[in-house]
Amino acid sequence: MIRTRHSQKKIIHIDMDCFYAAVEMRDNPEWRNVPIAVGGNGPRSVLCTCNYKAREFGVRSAMPNARAKALCPELIIVNGRMSVYQQVSQQIRAIFLRYTDLIEPLSLDEAYLDVTDSPLFFGSATLIAEQIRRDIYNELNLTASAGIAPNKFLAKIASDENKPNGQCVVAPEDISTFVENLSLKKIPGIGPKTSDKLKAYGFESCADVRASSVAKLHSIVGKFANALFQRSFGIDDRALETSRVRKSLAIEKTMAEDIDSIEQCQVILLSLFSKLKLRLAKHDDRQISKQTVKIKFADFQQTTVDMQSKDCLEAIFLELFQKAMTRANNRKVRLIGLSLGFSEHSSIDNQSQLDLF
Repeated sequence: MIRTRHSQKKIIHIDMDCFYAAVEMRDNPEWRNVPIAVGGNGPRSVLCTCNYKAREFGVRSAMPNARAKALCPELIIVNGRMSVYQQVSQQIRAIFLRYTDLIEPLSLDEAYLDVTDSPLFFGSATLIAEQIRRDIYNELNLTASAGIAPNKFLAKIASDENKPNGQCVVAPEDISTFVENLSLKKIPGIGPKTSDKLKAYGFESCADVRASSVAKLHSIVGKFANALFQRSFGIDDRALETSRVRKSLAIEKTMAEDIDSIEQCQVILLSLFSKLKLRLAKHDDRQISKQTVKIKFADFQQTTVDMQSKDCLEAIFLELFQKAMTRANNRKVRLIGLSLGFSEHSSIDNQSQLDLF
């Protein structure tokens, strides 16, 4: 039997409510009471997010446009304005910094905050979260939800409990009860396929996992077994990662129509290469270690080919593409992607080491 250990940390998970769509509704008041979604306009585009009005019709993020429009014919799909979302995200982060500098951003619209040692509001993480959400609303006219708990796992789960514009607190003494009947689908890292696989073996809730063993789980989910067993008891010892280093840089394109012309694919690849080089210029302190080409075929099966490289070379991408296409088996191409892997040390670090000797 595993022994439950309760950390006394105070972690807040802030999650903006339908962030991209909320920004669009804020800036375009005529959209506030109608179903809208943010996404591309192409026939194969998918939605980035949608507002709660659209969700009433079954519309969800990552849904193809055509499917979304079928569910909700009056749905308004607007082009995303990434530069605006990034600017608003920076404003949100500035609000976070008033309360703590221990921040782990997960994306533009969510982050973990460690307020364990904060003297504000008599050290109450609940009151700090309420004030942060109040600041975001008063200053940016946007709403956020929050989860407050002793660790990251519980805080993230809790932030989804009272959406939108609400918060949930999981106190140390309530962890066991809160987690026991939690659906495994809600645990980060468990996607639809893994969930279905676990269900086939009789695992649907954390209570089911608690009654089993790591060895049994390992035969189903492999290396994730130990973490899953820990999470079923509400245990998560991970510290906040306050300084993340980008490990890769990628770009890809989904075709409006599947293509089978090698020459046409190469033209698209070269266009992607040019854009990748422009993005790379913003990361000139990173040392390249690998180049990768990804191809998704018309049947949605995909393949990747990579090669070690210390530079971003067009010739290598073309060579990798040729290797990848040997696996096409007469299938047309749906998507082409290029990516660069970075080494753990920056080029500045490497240069400093060279200078020392």
